[in-house]
Amino acid sequence: MSSLPVLFLPHGGGPLPILGDPAHAVLTRFMQDIPARLGNPRAILVISAHWEEQQASVTAAARPELIYDYYGFPPESYQIRYPAPGAPELSARVAELLEAQNIPGYADRSRGFDHGLFVPLKLMYPAADIPCIQLSLLSSLDPAAHIRLGEALAPLCDEGVLIVGSGLSFHNLRAFFSEPTEKSVADSLAFDNWLRHTLTASEMGNEMRAEQLRHWQQAPAARFCHPREEHLLPLHVCFGVAKARGMSAEVVFNDRLMGMWTSGFLWQ
Repeated sequence: MSSLPVLFLPHGGGPLPILGDPAHAVLTRFMQDIPARLGNPRAILVISAHWEEQQASVTAAARPELIYDYYGFPPESYQIRYPAPGAPELSARVAELLEAQNIPGYADRSRGFDHGLFVPLKLMYPAADIPCIQLSLLSSLDPAAHIRLGEALAPLCDEGVLIVGSGLSFHNLRAFFSEPTEKSVADSLAFDNWLRHTLTASEMGNEMRAEQLRHWQQAPAARFCHPREEHLLPLHVCFGVAKARGMSAEVVFNDRLMGMWTSGFLWQ
């Protein structure tokens, strides 16, 4: 079985990518098209921006329910179905890999899939026939700890598991729902340029990239783009996987989403 790539994608605003929202049209097409680049996974592990725990937690139910963790959307938003099976044996493998690196883990047999998983995967793999599990962020929001988390998961790439970080490279809700200004758009672009350069510039090695990501708050307009960093940290996990595997990143999505610059990355 060939090694699978690692993907960080912007998952958009709540269920809007699958509701035909015009502001999400480019992102929706990206999600529909990107599976052609991803190989044939036997299972999918999603690190979602919408789940935080004190220790790394993984869904372990055989048939997870959906968690409609968004508010104020049309009634059909709460009727979305994505009946992908869980993968308890993969959850156990994740726990094993974490334990090997002295990272505390927890198998959660009651938690379902939040929209960080079911919104993008409904567009990417609409048949819902690939077993899925979800991994939490750490509530410490420590960037270095999330890179280490990814490093621990790296063997999964050779085991037919597609690792997907589901977040947003820009996540300032007030800016999203305000009229874009010249400064806000420029600030989002400054951070986006920094992130793309950090991950793809040929003059940087992975150790330098890791150092930059550990200190991401020093990037241009960092705290404007991420008043709270939970939507950025799935990228740190993906980078950790790629760093351990010696993978290189490319930009696979780069566009304005709800007025602000946003990017997605693929490591191979």
